[in-house]
Order: sequence, then C-alpha cells, then structure tokens
Amino acid sequence: MAPHPAIHAKPRLLRLLIAAVMALVLPLAVSGAAQANGSKPSRTWTVQVGSESEDQAIQGMAFLPEHIYINAGDKVAWKANSAEIHTVTFLAAGQSLDSTQPFNPTDPQEISKQGGNVYDGQTYFSSGVMSSVSNSGFKESGKYTLKFPATGEFMYYCLVHGMAMKGMVHVREAGTDYPYTQSQYDRHAKKQEKSILRDGHKSWDAARDQANNHTVIAGTDNGTSMVMRFVHQEIKIKVGESVTFFNSGMGAPHTVTFGKEPANIFAPIGDPGHFTGGDLSSGLMPPGAHFTVTFHSAGEFKYICALHDFMGMVGTVEVRE
Repeated sequence: MAPHPAIHAKPRLLRLLIAAVMALVLPLAVSGAAQANGSKPSRTWTVQVGSESEDQAIQGMAFLPEHIYINAGDKVAWKANSAEIHTVTFLAAGQSLDSTQPFNPTDPQEISKQGGNVYDGQTYFSSGVMSSVSNSGFKESGKYTLKFPATGEFMYYCLVHGMAMKGMVHVREAGTDYPYTQSQYDRHAKKQEKSILRDGHKSWDAARDQANNHTVIAGTDNGTSMVMRFVHQEIKIKVGESVTFFNSGMGAPHTVTFGKEPANIFAPIGDPGHFTGGDLSSGLMPPGAHFTVTFHSAGEFKYICALHDFMGMVGTVEVRE
C-alpha cells in the first residue's frame, strides 16, 4: 500500500522551519563571535583644529579634543576651525620640537603635507598649513585624515604654536570598547571653546590696562587663548616721541609692519630709531619681544601684523606736530 502523503508532510514542514530559523540565527551568532574576537568595524573620529570668536579677534590654540581614544584600524580626521593657521604634525622617532626655532613659512616641510595617509608611528607626518579661510597667505587645507593601523600613544603638535598646542592619539587594540562617543567629544569641545573665548576677553582687558599712547600691546595670549589685535589699535603722539610695541603673549608670534609687506616677514627692515614713513618692519616678534619706533615726521602711519592682518590685526599711529 502506498504511504499516505500526510505521513511525510510534517517532517518536511519541520525541516523548513528549522532551516528558516537557522538562516536568521546563524549570521547573528557569527556576528557575535566576530565582535567577541575583536573585529569591530573601524571608525573615523573628528578632531577640531583651533577655535575663534565671530570677529576672529580671539583665536584658540587647542586641538579639541586634546586626547582622543581610538582603536587600531580607525581614522582621525582633523578639521580646521579657525582663520589662524595651524598644523597637525607628528615628529619622527628621536626628533624633538625645537622651541628656539619659530615656524618657517618658507620651509616646504612645515607648510606642505608630508607623509601618506596611513601613519607608521615612526616617521615625520604633517598636514601642512590648515585654516578655515582662503586668504591666510598660504595654500591651506581644511581637512587632514590619517589611519592608525597599530597601537600606541602618538603625540602631535602645531608647528606654528609649538609646545603651547599639542594633542595625543591613544590607539588601543581593535575591538576595545570606546570610552567616549563622538557626540561626547563634540559637547566637551563646545565647552572648551566657550572657556577659551572667556579667557581671551580677560586677556584683552588686561592688555588694555597695560596699553597707552606710548605702549601698544602687539597681540597677547595665555597659552591657549590668543588676542589677534593691537591694543590700543589707534594712538596719537607728537613728532619726536616713541612707541614701544610689546608682544605680551606666551605662544603666538607677530610682526609690526609699516608700508609694504616684505617678502621675508622674519627679517627686520628700516630704521625704527628715525622713522619718517615708508617701509619699516620689526621682523618676527616672538612672545616677550619689544619693538620701539621713534617718529620724526607728522602724519598718519598705518601698520599691520604681517601674519594676522587678514583677520583684522591692524593699527594706526597718528603723529602730530
């Protein structure tokens, strides 16, 4: 007698149900095993380079966040967030930052991108000049991305601001739980920006207290917040009198430049002891530097910081008989 078709219907149906369930469960099990084995998908993290007030008068010397924790295989994307120029620079093994040598805007190693897109932890890598504007005087980049394939603690610097502006990438084993989310980093960065802005206004107030018609504060900073202004911006003196320009900051260089901007902003030009107009420049003024000009002719003499004039760092000396 032929078997009744219903006898095998239930086993076939059961096998189909089991297969369907396994099709759903197996990928999840494999995925879970992969996660347990440390193969979480790689991520790209964002670090903000610099900060500024709306009028660009106050600039921040900070990577936000300063410390970022990632896993091997992840990427970090640094994004320019200020008109002030910065770099993201990883020094080569055994190389140290020379605080006695200022940033050199003519050196391709400092102003142009160096190295590839995958950081090897040993050689010199740099973003070149980064800025959020296009009129800084450099061929700047708005973004710089590196992949970190190996674990380690990797310090980096801004070559423009030296030891005053540094950051650290902490790279752990792939699959390690992240201590912070990108949203948490971003919220913390916003708080730091507000703090930098408050500090900048305090430094500006202190500069006003130091300044008078014979003393101009040629920019100031507290190691994090920079005031990119001459204080006082407009002064009046008499023929034969002198004005001393003082960079009272800790990290940012400036210049005092009358007349035509020189090709080499580092080199002093003219005789500041007997100025009657024309081209005169302090050259690069590192933090703590003074530059005294004696005016021997009446007139209105405009001057700039050759590094920061594009963000409003300009001034005028009116000399009367």
